[in-house]
Amino acid sequence: MNLQPMILKKRGGGELTSGELNRLVAGVVDGSIPDYQLSAFLMAVYFQGMSVEETREFTRAMSESGSRHEWGHLARTTADKHSTGGVGDKVSLVLAPLAAACGLAVPMLSGRGLGFTGGTLDKLESIPGFRTSLPESEFREIMEQHHFCLIGQSEEIAPADKRLYSLRDVTGTVESLPLVVASILSKKLAAGPSSLVIDLKVGRGAFMQDMKSARELGLALRDTAASLGLPTRVLFTNMDSPLGQCVGNGPEMEESLDILAGRISNEVRELSLRLCAEMLLGSGLEEEESVALAMAEEALDSGRALECFLGLCEAQGGRLDPHDERWGLPEADYSREVLSDEEGFLLPFDARKVGELSVQLGAGRERAEDGVDPRAGIRFLRKPGDKVLPGDVLLRVEGSEKEKVDVCADSLSKCLSLGEDAPVSAPLVLSSL
Repeated sequence: MNLQPMILKKRGGGELTSGELNRLVAGVVDGSIPDYQLSAFLMAVYFQGMSVEETREFTRAMSESGSRHEWGHLARTTADKHSTGGVGDKVSLVLAPLAAACGLAVPMLSGRGLGFTGGTLDKLESIPGFRTSLPESEFREIMEQHHFCLIGQSEEIAPADKRLYSLRDVTGTVESLPLVVASILSKKLAAGPSSLVIDLKVGRGAFMQDMKSARELGLALRDTAASLGLPTRVLFTNMDSPLGQCVGNGPEMEESLDILAGRISNEVRELSLRLCAEMLLGSGLEEEESVALAMAEEALDSGRALECFLGLCEAQGGRLDPHDERWGLPEADYSREVLSDEEGFLLPFDARKVGELSVQLGAGRERAEDGVDPRAGIRFLRKPGDKVLPGDVLLRVEGSEKEKVDVCADSLSKCLSLGEDAPVSAPLVLSSL
């Protein structure tokens, strides 16, 4: 297929028709359009954008480029959540089993970390044996038995997005709003939920660093999804500081399990409960926020959410030891603590810088083909606002390579600062749509 006429049309600011977009997506999937023409098309969209109608039709065509799931036979309302990603964001690991414990069915497609933000699949794969790549038949079987599943994008689900995403990453077109909308929603539509909640991160450690651009993306996601029959709620949440106590795949998995087990209570628990309540409201399972929140709290505090996760873990081949303090997760070969050398209140630290250092440590990847070290991570033993004394341990860096651990610890120590007064804490949830 020759894409040049569409490239020239879009380059000149023209609007592509539904038929043209259908042919484009078909050519992406069957390989008849070469990468160099797709790259030129993506750059034309980056500079010229897409109209509301184009974005909707492009998203629809991409969602229909592979198999689409239907879950009516489950006799449960299906709902899903998408996060735009941030440093220390492990909410999906808590939220998916929590929502299932509340009576929802959750077919959650997740991704891998790239750059300074982590990925749910990498965190799950820190569990020995856990499989995130499943055939369609097993995906459906697990959904029928456990009512939720945590997997990566398969070859069958929105295959057009899989190819275009890899090209966006190397052509500098990742930030294009219509391309972001189509990429996110095409996978969600194909997975088959009846409602969606989007956790749109805002701040230094997020893709969107200011509320103006975040709101523009949130509105585009909500309105495009609604026009394609998927009711969507959007929460804007704070990502100026790392979320929770850990950054890194194994440590974040351990933290999530501890939250499910009731061992710790922090902002990850708070946000998971809030998002679960939004999923219950958006799906129509509950009508009042206070009732939905109480239902989520009961499912978490009773241990039912943990039971759901442990059951799914076994079904997807994972091996955990609930009797072990660290759940049987692999432990780091080296660690180093960073201590306070004075008294004061710990001030907020830059989430983006922490994320970048975690990548250098081995907990993230700079390129899609890079591997990750499941043992590498940063554990914050004090959070912003805590009063600390000389000699108090502020954080611990862990990993498989001593040199990387030392370099990361030295760099982090320069990022931390103390003040005479406790900093004013920013709200976790900034606003909603």
